[in-house]
Order: sequence, then structure tokens, then C-alpha cells
Amino acid sequence: MWDRAAETLPRAEREALQLERLRAQVERARRVPFYRDILNHRELGPHSIRSLDDVRRLPFTTKDDMRRQHPLGLLAVPRKELARIHGSSGTTGKPTFVGYTAGDLQIWSDLCARFLVAGGLRPEYTAQVAFGYGLFTGGFGLHYGIEKVGAAVIPVAAGNTRRQLEIMRDLDPEVLICTPSYALTIADTAREMGLEPRALPIRIGHFGGEPWTEDMRREIEEQLDIQAFNNYGLSEIIGPGVSGECMARTGMHIQEDHFLVECLDPETLEPVPEGEPGELVITALTREAMPMIRYRTRDIARLYRDPCPCGRTTLRMSRVTGRTDDMLIIRGVNVFPSQIEEALLRVEGTTPHYLIEVSRPGTLDEVHVKVEIHPEIFSDRMDRMQALCERISREIQTVAGIRAHVDLVEPRSIERFVGKAKRVLDKRGLTD
Repeated sequence: MWDRAAETLPRAEREALQLERLRAQVERARRVPFYRDILNHRELGPHSIRSLDDVRRLPFTTKDDMRRQHPLGLLAVPRKELARIHGSSGTTGKPTFVGYTAGDLQIWSDLCARFLVAGGLRPEYTAQVAFGYGLFTGGFGLHYGIEKVGAAVIPVAAGNTRRQLEIMRDLDPEVLICTPSYALTIADTAREMGLEPRALPIRIGHFGGEPWTEDMRREIEEQLDIQAFNNYGLSEIIGPGVSGECMARTGMHIQEDHFLVECLDPETLEPVPEGEPGELVITALTREAMPMIRYRTRDIARLYRDPCPCGRTTLRMSRVTGRTDDMLIIRGVNVFPSQIEEALLRVEGTTPHYLIEVSRPGTLDEVHVKVEIHPEIFSDRMDRMQALCERISREIQTVAGIRAHVDLVEPRSIERFVGKAKRVLDKRGLTD
């Protein structure tokens, strides 16, 4: 363990620490006009927080709130105290910026060190970071976490996959850090170069930045002959480091001494029963620059409190199964792209490379799923291809509850992404 005292703290002591830090964070939030106005209107302050359940009396913060406070209206410190500014890509609207003090950066690197060590990183290892560097939080957060552990970093950044593989062969890193979809792109490109992906030097992969399934984990591990670990974070809260898996891989351990996590029904905003899926709502307990009270992540996951074999005593979360704003409603059925991926990988011969196209040519929605299949499966026999399409379609109906038209496409014909993979093309807005 990186920080045994923090990671094995008895629950009663951890909750007392959370309560103390929540009160302090509410006091810090009062320096932000956005929060101060709401707290004053509700007559809330640190004195109002008598138990952790009182967090529910505090206001939510949303992505739209951040956009309305653009660029840095949620700062709780003077601009001169900022040590760094990161931000979102802005692909779904105006980018949102997040500020960090020097203290925030120290905490961030420590939290990344925790989950990296939990997932097998050692000081004598070398890690190749194939995340983007820049405004995106992934590259820098993990970079400094690796250095905190004492391991060496190869800051290759995202893209130029052939170059990634050349560097990997030259420098023999034991650890690969990127999105899960890019890990499969690396395996595909290795085969194109005449390399055996399983012979690459990497032993461990730490993957995040996009939702992925257990089936995709198995695919990555099989193709690259590694252990693949999941981690979770988001720039609005701190970046990677909110949670990560240990060697037992029974869920991602949440760093509860720094984050208070709720799991709520996204419609009623009431807590869901333990173990049931809900939207994660996170309060950053120790952020100095931007307190972030009850941030609605839009990410759907489950929370678990049962003991983990590793000995850590923290709350754990499942992998993210989807986002409320990524959820598709198809003829009244709620569908997440991850369900389509799960269905595809249940059928032998398919790959995790797919594209979901939704249209409304008349009054009803139609779904077409383009699926890449392995080269050895591709055939000019129409009956074989039709039978495979039908198997995939049945599996999608079983998992997601919808009927979809399946189009088999040749390997490498669907666009690859070095960052978050784009899985859905929703054309319904063009015909409404």
C-alpha cells in the first residue's frame, strides 16, 4: 500500500475525518459567490453539518453551473495562488476550467500514487504514458503519480501508435497507461507491424478516461498478455485519483479521506439502496482552489461496503456502466453504449470496435450497429455472415432489450481514437 494508515483507517475514524473536512469545505465554499449566495439563502453553514447525512442539505453543482461561472468563477482562492489550470475538451460545449493550488497538486499526485501502487506499480518499474498531455488532466495527473512512487516515466503522450510501439520495444516499460480502447489499437497496430502483441514488454495496464466492460478487460488481457486495472476520476473533481482497483479487482477503492461520494437516483435525487446503480455525486473534501460541493458527475455506477481481501477499508465503486447524458432512449428503452459492447463481446469473432448509429426515418427509432470482426472470421459466404449478424442481434436484444440492425465491417474500418472513443452517432436530430 502507498499510504497504509489512510487506506486502512477504521470506518468510524474515517467518517469523523470526513465530517471534519466537510465542515471545513463548506466554510471554504463561502468564499465563492456562487456557493455563498445559495448557502446564505438556505441559511446553511459549517454549523449546519452535524452528520454526514447533512450533506444532502447542500446544493448540487452541475456542468452547466461551471459554464455559467466561466472561466474561473468557482475559485475559492485569489488567482495569484493558482499553480496550474486544466480543462475539459469542450466537445459538448464551452470548455470548463479547473484550478489547482500547489497543495492541490501535492494531494493529486499522492492519490494517483495510491491507486497505481494498488494496481502493481513498483519504484523499479518504467511506465509509458499514452494519455494526452495539456489541458486534459489524465496525462499530467498520472505522470506525477508515477514519479511520486519513484518509478520512471516515458511521457510519450497520445497518438502516433507506431512510434509508441518502437519506444516500447526500445525501452521495455512494464506499465502502459492510456484509454482501454487505445490499448486495443496498440495491439492491432503491433500485428500490422508484424509484432506479436503478447510479446511486448508491458505486464500491467492502468486504463481510464472512458467506460469499458469486463469483457473488454478480458479482450485486452488476452491480446496483450497483461493485467488490466481500472481507475476513475474527472477533471471537475481533481482528475484521475478519485478511485482505482487493487490486485483483488473487486471494485475501485474510493479515496474517502478526500472525497464524499453519494449514489443517487438521477430522477428523484434520492439515495439508491447499496449495490444498486445510481448517479455518482461527489464532494471534494480537500480541494483548495475549487471546493466543488455535490458535483453531479452523470456517471452511473454502484457502491459497495463489504470487505475487500486486500485489507483496504474504503468504500468501493463498480466500473462506470454509462452516463445519464450518454444514455440513449430507443422506443422507450434506456440503452447505454456499454451494453452494446457487452453483447458484442459475448459473440466469438467480434471485436470491441463498433459504432452505434441511431436514426428516425419515419416515426420510430432505428438502430444500426457496425461491428468489426476478426480477419479469420470474415467470409464471403453470405449464409455465415448472416448467421453471425443474427447471433449478435439476439445478444444485443438479450443484454440491452432492443432490436438492432447489425452490419459486419472489415477489420480496421472503424475510426480509432487516441483519447475517448466515440461510439454513438445519433442522427435523430436531423429528421425531427
